[in-house]
Amino acid sequence: MPPLPHQHAPRLITYYQTHHTPSGEPISVLPFLQKPGIHLTHLILAAIHINDDPNNLTLNDHLPSHERFTSLWAELRILQASGIKVLGMLGGAAKGSFTRLDVPNPESDVEGMARFETYYQPLKRLIQERGLDGLDLDVEEEMSLSGVIHLIDRLRKDFGPEFLITLAPVAAAMLNPRHNLSGFDYEALEVMRGKEIAWYNTQFYCGWGDCSNPVMYEMMIMKGWQPEKIVVGMITNPENGGGWVGWPALAGCLPLLVARHPRFGGVMGWEYFNSLPGARERPWEWAQVMTALLRGRQASDEGAKLLVRLGAPLHLDVAQQQHHQQQQGQLQEGAKESPPQQVEQEEKKVGGLVDEEDEVNAPPVAVPNSFEYHTDAEDE
Repeated sequence: MPPLPHQHAPRLITYYQTHHTPSGEPISVLPFLQKPGIHLTHLILAAIHINDDPNNLTLNDHLPSHERFTSLWAELRILQASGIKVLGMLGGAAKGSFTRLDVPNPESDVEGMARFETYYQPLKRLIQERGLDGLDLDVEEEMSLSGVIHLIDRLRKDFGPEFLITLAPVAAAMLNPRHNLSGFDYEALEVMRGKEIAWYNTQFYCGWGDCSNPVMYEMMIMKGWQPEKIVVGMITNPENGGGWVGWPALAGCLPLLVARHPRFGGVMGWEYFNSLPGARERPWEWAQVMTALLRGRQASDEGAKLLVRLGAPLHLDVAQQQHHQQQQGQLQEGAKESPPQQVEQEEKKVGGLVDEEDEVNAPPVAVPNSFEYHTDAEDE
């Protein structure tokens, strides 16, 4: 019997934008390595801003070389050495970065290409100097489709095939191109440059989406998006924006999506510093809970215990579900070679049923009002 394919593990991603406490103390990310029951795969450092002065590229409100970031860069190198990929996030709610990089007609706009080079080179140097594993393009301002394609092509040319390029659209944009913050059609972008885009950090919050149930995600899959390309983005604390989802709903939704879609893209949280349930005192607990929901009790007994205390016990254990699916696959392979009586006896040893994917019908997504993010600067 041939071996079963390697089981895909959903990504677990956190954004790291607030780097210091109100008193100026660094907020460490080393607990992702020190605390048990955490399988973080990616950390996205936010937010890189391209300002009017090309030489004034900033990480939030300070130069990336500022002494306040000394421990931050050291800790991120430790995470990378431990197998966690570290990306930078460009843009976000603060507008201007992508306007300065946008070249609608790169083949004929000589002036626009010169402007692009002026603003792009400091960004390129930052990525090289800090050894970032990728760049997340959070385009929350008008940008042309040709402009974002030109930027993606340039990143791929400069940093090679292993460099991770991701985008962070609002969830509604994956269903309707008119309901987005970026100005371009993400479906058209996927058709033209999907092979260069690792995944989409899709914002299911602030009125643009809902991750309390699987409906919107399933709508995206029915529309043709690949499950591994859609990462479900959520608010980690109501202080960080609208649309926070309680633990019972998440405990019902996320394991179901993992069970239905063997190549489920994973989850991301905005943002780390005050993530519930531990809040500012123990923000890493969010990652423990997510590990349990995405990988089962065996991967994070700590997360499973937290879920019980939160009134959201792990009813559907992903690890058990995957084990059952593997057994079912072995039975199906064995049925081709085994006598019917032997297959019947083996089937009696396996209990439970795999959920079938249901067809999902939902009303069109309404366009919400604008929203604001919590930023590091607000704490200082």
